[in-house]
Amino acid sequence: MTKILDGKALALTLRSKVKEEVATLRDAGHRAPHLAAILVGEDGASMTYVNSKEKDCEYVGFESSVYRLGADTTEEALLSHIASINNNKNIDGLIVQLPVPKHIDATKITESIHPDIDVDGFHTLNVGKLTIDEDTYISATPFGVIMMLEEYGIETRGKHCVVIGRSNIVGRPMSILMSQGGRDATVTICHRHTHDVGAFTRIADIVIVAVGIPEFLKPDMVKEGATVIDVGITRVDADNKRGYLLKGDVEYDTVKEKCSAITPVPGGVGPMTRYGLLHNTLKSYKNKFNL
Repeated sequence: MTKILDGKALALTLRSKVKEEVATLRDAGHRAPHLAAILVGEDGASMTYVNSKEKDCEYVGFESSVYRLGADTTEEALLSHIASINNNKNIDGLIVQLPVPKHIDATKITESIHPDIDVDGFHTLNVGKLTIDEDTYISATPFGVIMMLEEYGIETRGKHCVVIGRSNIVGRPMSILMSQGGRDATVTICHRHTHDVGAFTRIADIVIVAVGIPEFLKPDMVKEGATVIDVGITRVDADNKRGYLLKGDVEYDTVKEKCSAITPVPGGVGPMTRYGLLHNTLKSYKNKFNL
């Protein structure tokens, strides 16, 4: 029987532990951890995601600040805003919600966030530490996937893991984490220039898909008993009240029949990504106060 890796339920359990720890810190006279987010423009998915992060912070007892800037905000103005937050000792984590408008250089923005409060784990310094297996802030989505594999007892040592997608946010850090000591998987990365992706996924024990193409992974691309982690989530037009459906990168209903374990969309990796941000913010806070 296929095991459904319920990220929503797991994230709730883990958030509850953060909530308890924050309450203990507050009882000891410490201030609450503080996560700040900057949202530029009015992208629907980004707005929904930031709203969810606010609710998560409220639940665990974090302070949160959301700076909503117009789509016409200049790069210079955004950089200035980030600089002011970098210098605010009462803020422990800062994220700039991506994507940003096209006239803004996203790399320049992420590099301008101080590494100590870069709880998205995008800064070059934090990525470099991850690469050489030093303690750092791991990008929230890869971190969430690792936590899910560990909490659900999915064996990774000696397993063949195929990561589809090589983005700096998910694919690359995911491949590094899966190959590092403690997980010890043999990792293959596939991308848009890979010929016959299925030739690799059909021999994989674990498939992690992060390409942003709805239902990209078909059942004929998966071997019996594999574990499939679906990172993708795309709004697809639909004739319903919302006007869309949320689809993952995996053809879920058919692929799950072949898997030993699979993540649903929604309710799989997404909630674990949000937990990753809380984890990193609490980590930053504790580093700041040597707790």
